[in-house]
Amino acid sequence: MNYFNVPKIDLHCHLDGSVRPQTIIELARLQGLSLPSEDIDEIKALMVAPETCPNLDEYLSRFELPLSVMQTQEAIERISYEVFEDAAKENVKYLEVRFGPQLHQQQGLTFKQIIDSAVKGMRKAEKLYDIHGNYILSILRTFAKDKINDIIDAGAKHLNDGVVAFDLAGSELPGFCHEFIPYAQYAIEKGYRVTIHAGEQGSGQNVHDAVSLLGAERIGHGIHIKGHQQAYDLVKNQAIALETCPSSNVQTKAVDALSDHPVKAFHKDGVLITINTDNRTVSNTTMTDEVRKVVEEFNLSQQEYFDIYKVSVEHSFASEAVKQHLLSFAP
Repeated sequence: MNYFNVPKIDLHCHLDGSVRPQTIIELARLQGLSLPSEDIDEIKALMVAPETCPNLDEYLSRFELPLSVMQTQEAIERISYEVFEDAAKENVKYLEVRFGPQLHQQQGLTFKQIIDSAVKGMRKAEKLYDIHGNYILSILRTFAKDKINDIIDAGAKHLNDGVVAFDLAGSELPGFCHEFIPYAQYAIEKGYRVTIHAGEQGSGQNVHDAVSLLGAERIGHGIHIKGHQQAYDLVKNQAIALETCPSSNVQTKAVDALSDHPVKAFHKDGVLITINTDNRTVSNTTMTDEVRKVVEEFNLSQQEYFDIYKVSVEHSFASEAVKQHLLSFAP
């Protein structure tokens, strides 16, 4: 199987975790910001998480440098374009990128300006490359909640036209879903789809809550349903797709090694899984790498790969027309 040429879909990719190191240097120069270094290798070292981090929070510290330059409309648009360009160049046919608008307000940008800029960059890439995409708005669980509905409102003008879903991201505390019920409900009423980061570091109970309390149709990571029978059964019986991110899970110690990852066992048992990058730069990965690692580690056949590809299509938040287009690449 040619991992580079095979069609791929990435449903779980963070904008600020997928910035080119060279772009950081160029944007800092343009914006008059001082960096710890202008050496590309040193900047990359600050952006790429170690192969094994002690925990998720250590991994999340790698986002500080990219975010420092992502405070203007031009920077957000450029980085959005480049993430889609990079994905398209390795034959990713569809990409859902998520980001937290709350993280881009240090210089006073409005949520509308932030979201408009991201969508504009994506549209530019879609015109030039054989890739389709959408944005997911990630609400930061650790931030004040008073602006959440404003973000939902700002994204609503792009709904099903560049913006498709509501997400909760950031450090995962036990029982976090209970605090966000009214916001998820508000998003659903506006027409958003729902995917929630859960069961990455936290317990399987968080996954159960995300589906039963917040209406999640997909789960970001979700691997800790493995030890929680109720959550496992709920995900399996309701056909909730898991957005698995193998390299990232090893780095953050969600699993000890790729060989311990439950992705194959889930797939064999009929739990719906998808393969994704999480953060192209922070995890120093591509979709080509992720597919190769999973296929080779778990000895999947080409047919099994395409079964997973089709799950990604069916459980994407793409339009029906785009889904039909994506299915045309599968044998």
